[in-house]
Amino acid sequence: MARAEAVRVSVAYSPQARGVDETELSLPAGRLADAIRASGVLDRHPELNLAQAKLGIWGRVQTPETVLRERDRVEVYRPLQVDPKEARRLRYRKRGPDQRSR
Repeated sequence: MARAEAVRVSVAYSPQARGVDETELSLPAGRLADAIRASGVLDRHPELNLAQAKLGIWGRVQTPETVLRERDRVEVYRPLQVDPKEARRLRYRKRGPDQRSR
């Protein structure tokens, strides 16, 4: 029986702003959920719930059953704390009137 080819992937999770937990690994051809479990990110971040988390590859949301390809970047997305439009409004108000137009 032929052995399954190994694929190299990286698994990334950002538990907070400006912080990224990224792990590179090589595993037999498998699925997105397999890579997340093999990376150990669930052990390092117990707040993650794989059943509820949004997952993706290279910025595109995918299902946990998606088959991985060589050099895929698997990403675990956390929920937004603030609506991006509201955050932009708050930054705009925080700046003084001299710095608003550029």
